[in-house]
Parts: sequence; C-alpha cells; structure tokens
Amino acid sequence: MDVTETAHPLRRPPSPPPERPRPTSKAAVEFERLYRAEVDAVTAFFARRSADPQVVADLTADTFVAAITSYGTFNPRKGTARAWVFGIARRVYAHHCAAYTQQRDGVRKLAGRRVLDADQVGELLDRIDAERAGRDLVNELAALPEADRTLVELVDLTGMPAKEAARAVGISPGAARMRLMRIRARLRSVTETEGAEK
Repeated sequence: MDVTETAHPLRRPPSPPPERPRPTSKAAVEFERLYRAEVDAVTAFFARRSADPQVVADLTADTFVAAITSYGTFNPRKGTARAWVFGIARRVYAHHCAAYTQQRDGVRKLAGRRVLDADQVGELLDRIDAERAGRDLVNELAALPEADRTLVELVDLTGMPAKEAARAVGISPGAARMRLMRIRARLRSVTETEGAEK
C-alpha cells in the first residue's frame, strides 16, 4: 500500500468556508423586508432631532434592535409595521433624552460608542443636511405637546398616512385629523404673520 494514500489520523481535510447564514424563518424574512423598507425613514426621523451622526446611527440601531427583539409581539391587526416601528423609534428617542438629561457630562455616552468610519460619517452628515428643513420645523413646533409634534412630523415630513401616524402616537384616527387641522391652521397664521412683518 502506498504511504501517500494513507490519511494521517490527526490531519483532517480542510473544511469548506462557512456559508453566510440565510434567514430560515418567515419572520426573519419579513423583518428583513421591514428593515430595508423603513431604515431610511427611521434614520431621517433621528436626523431631524440631532445633528450628531453618531447619535443618529446609535438611535437608529437601537430602534431596530428593539424591533427585532420584540418582533413576535407585532400584530398587523392593530396597525401597520411602519407605525409600529415609529412607535418604537419614539420610545427610543424619549429614553435617549431622559438618559442624556441624567448624564449631562457625556463621558459615559462617549465610552460606549461604536466608532464610525469616514464613509459612514459622510453619509450621515449628508442625511443630516438633507433634513435641515425638517429639523427647523421640529424646532418651530417645540411649543406643541410631544404627541402633536410627532404627529405633524410623521404625516407632513415622513409622508405616513394620518391613520398610521395616529396609531404610532397612540391616539384615534379622528383625533389625529382634528389635531392636524388645528396645528396646520396655527402654523399658517404664524407663517402669514411673519410674511406680513417682512
């Protein structure tokens, strides 16, 4: 018997490289579809609230981490997936604001950040610049209650139907329509007054 044909008992043939894991369940495929459909809108939502690319990236990531860990609780009979994700984004932002208020020195926040590469920072700065007008509107609406501000933003800036936005904010569709009419009338009167003063 030829010695070269005998395999050494301690040597194993090289194993093939591991394949990229593929979604195996229907829920994983649905969540991936949801992520791809909403990640830009969620990033824009946070870019209207912060000019810091790191904060925008972190809050967007936190939103989708919360969404994937609670995806089993999503009930399409109670509203659309988009409204559900924006409800999570609102809670993530509220939690961020509370944490920031308690930790004003910022040192703790800097220690846990994932460092973005130059391309990621550039993309987020472009997004933040693109949302400048939206950020200005959010700042002008600062005198309104949080639910009203978010309602206007979701409908007028994000393009979400009022019925979906109502679910994301936690109010009835009728109440949302009434609030939107009242808020828009108020904004028109402010805009007309500013225009007359110029």
